[in-house]
Amino acid sequence: MYKQIRLTDTKSRSTPEAVAVALFENTQQLPMEYRRLDKAVGGVLSAGIGRPEVSLGPGDVTVLYSSPQGKQKQPQRVFVLGLGKRERFSSNTLRAAAAGLVRKAYTTKVSRLSLRLIAGIGNTISAKAVGRAVSDGMTIGNFEFNTYKGTATASDRQGSAKRPSLTVESEAAIRLGLDHGLRVGDSVAVARSLAATPPNVANPAYLVAYCRKMSRQVGLKCSVVDAQRAGRLGMNGLLAVGRAGSTPPALIALEHRPKGAKGKPILLVGKAVTFDTGGYSIKSSVGMESMKYDKCGGMAVIGAMHAIARLKLPVPVVGLVAAAENMVSDKAYRPSDIITMYNGVTVEVISTDAEGRLVLGDAIAYGCERYKPRAVIDLATLTGGVVVALGSYCAGVFCNDQKLKNRLMGAAEDTGERLWQLPLWPEHKRQLKGTHSDIVNSAGREAQPIQGAAFLSHFVDSTDQTELPKTPWAHVDIAGVSDTKGGDKSLYAKGPTGFGVRLLVQTVEAWGR
Repeated sequence: MYKQIRLTDTKSRSTPEAVAVALFENTQQLPMEYRRLDKAVGGVLSAGIGRPEVSLGPGDVTVLYSSPQGKQKQPQRVFVLGLGKRERFSSNTLRAAAAGLVRKAYTTKVSRLSLRLIAGIGNTISAKAVGRAVSDGMTIGNFEFNTYKGTATASDRQGSAKRPSLTVESEAAIRLGLDHGLRVGDSVAVARSLAATPPNVANPAYLVAYCRKMSRQVGLKCSVVDAQRAGRLGMNGLLAVGRAGSTPPALIALEHRPKGAKGKPILLVGKAVTFDTGGYSIKSSVGMESMKYDKCGGMAVIGAMHAIARLKLPVPVVGLVAAAENMVSDKAYRPSDIITMYNGVTVEVISTDAEGRLVLGDAIAYGCERYKPRAVIDLATLTGGVVVALGSYCAGVFCNDQKLKNRLMGAAEDTGERLWQLPLWPEHKRQLKGTHSDIVNSAGREAQPIQGAAFLSHFVDSTDQTELPKTPWAHVDIAGVSDTKGGDKSLYAKGPTGFGVRLLVQTVEAWGR
């Protein structure tokens, strides 16, 4: 795929190799702006409308070729983006079409592309939203991870220096949205690349080294609670989960402190279990296959902090990444172990495969005490139960504060990273009441995704079995959306999605307005 997608500030005098337009289904007559374009490309657009090979279904992309005009030596390509039915149109339709566009542009060897989209989309959504959705789709569609391709797939290993770039020109109305989306898209790619990196490379020590280097590059402050310090602080949940790992566990802190920004920071917390065998409550071979993606919540926080720093958002934000590797050895923790967490809550381990809440619990409690945040948002591939409940179409969210919920839901709507709220009541907290400890880390199959949220609620600012936390807090379970098997018309290729980066950035950005 392309080495880089870049924008031009003004339209070039040279004719681009390709033009992209957008049309709704059942379009009978071209908009006026497209009629002029149609004439310039020899009428291929008007001739294509209504023909079966030109599909205008949601996310479809058709390539038309014009005859060479004037001094042109090659036929000009016209990409027709299908928007589906007008009444069902959403920004996600545009994202899917833009992902298909960049893939087809690459395969047809286009290096310069002109976007002419507003005439086809009209005022269905704002021009800014058009720009963001298109750039989201293009950066998502352009992503590939070939770092570990070998000699058997030499054609896929084209060096970055040899890969072409794509120059995009557009209507002025959507250019700001495009620019913003391309910037955030770079950070989504950071999260996806880290998530795809295999567990024999991306262990906790690797993430520590990566975050230190990345922080210097973008202007974040990075500090690390290593295993030795975690022991002194009493982070026994983090230590228990990572005790048998190939490298020791660590809690990584990334701080964005813009000049002049006042007030408490927003705290983002991500689960980064770099590989999850399930421990002694071992997973099946099928269940273990994709467990390098159990770090995706933490990778979303890293990607979000990367974007927040590069965009210089005027809001203080702290990102905590709880990194551990859940393996099996004579050092590993066991079912029936009782662990005293950072904030003094004792936990009896019922399942060593309910490990994510242990590392997150210590991270949240530490973050709340140290940073006194105005709000806490945690992301984790926490439960299979949320996949059973919601499938792979959205993440589950649990939230104790209406304003925070509204911020997240607004960001979800804007970015297409959809959320669905699930309940969290004091009864769910009492479900985890322990016999020989304060709480247990698992209470069977009943309300499984809610158990994870109920467990974490003990580490925000309340340990009372009958109360929910007072600090605004949201738990986002991304187990169903962190990776995908892809497909012909899928927005994402097979692998990690980077879900959460755009959601978090948009939430923080709106906070600063």
